[in-house]
Amino acid sequence: MVSPLMTTLQTVSILGAALLARSWLVAQTPNGVARGPNQSPASVPRPKTVTPQTYSAEQIRAGEQRFAAQCGFCHGRDAVGGESGPDLTRSELVANDVRGDRIGPFVRVGRPDAGMPPFTLSDSDMNFIVAFLHNQMEQLGALSGGRRNVEPADLATGNAEEGRAFFNGAGGCSGCHSATGDLAGVASRYQGLALLQRILYPSGRPAPAPPKAIFTVASGQTIVAPLVAEDEFTVTVLDPLGARQKYDKNAVKVKIDDPKSAHYEQLGKYTDAAMHNVFAYLDTLK
Repeated sequence: MVSPLMTTLQTVSILGAALLARSWLVAQTPNGVARGPNQSPASVPRPKTVTPQTYSAEQIRAGEQRFAAQCGFCHGRDAVGGESGPDLTRSELVANDVRGDRIGPFVRVGRPDAGMPPFTLSDSDMNFIVAFLHNQMEQLGALSGGRRNVEPADLATGNAEEGRAFFNGAGGCSGCHSATGDLAGVASRYQGLALLQRILYPSGRPAPAPPKAIFTVASGQTIVAPLVAEDEFTVTVLDPLGARQKYDKNAVKVKIDDPKSAHYEQLGKYTDAAMHNVFAYLDTLK
């Protein structure tokens, strides 16, 4: 987003809000200039605010706080895009907004079909958010170069068939994962950079299984405990009461079972081509 949102819901029809939503969510080039066929969307300069507006530092700070709380989980705390929400500093709706006359109605109606619920915000909170959004668009637009995020098209350079072969062969991915099992529909849950991050360093939801330490005692019995931390010399686990216990590795026999370890090891082996080929393959699992 780029500057708080105001105006009442009564003044805008559902149809009008839907039309506004289109310009809010769909990336456009500034001033209607067509993008070249080989030009990344992220390399296109941000649109300029059509009607210059001035906000106080206090309004912008208040808007930053409210935006982070209400919108940051989708659009990022700085409004340049998150896991599920677009970069609002590139939004034509924000560029054409005048003190919330477009942002306000859209936010209050939302776009449920695209995963954005309606928000009930006071006029003052909306105005603060509008101030923050307009300031973000102005500040980021003044930076040299237009690039700040990674668009899905930027990553679509791999070969899906070669990625499938690597996944099922040299990469060893199929030893833990299945395209028809745990990865079925993965490209519907993650797109672009979020999918690549999930491949390289899995995190988020659903969270991978947590690592555990498996101790073998003198009697041959094994004891499994949740792993808290590990370094070259020690391992720290949680005991049955939830307290941390640290052990020297040379004093115990312990094996670490971390489902993500194969991903960490793969980081040092991936070639650029293999990484993008795997991404291209997983991007077909919708």
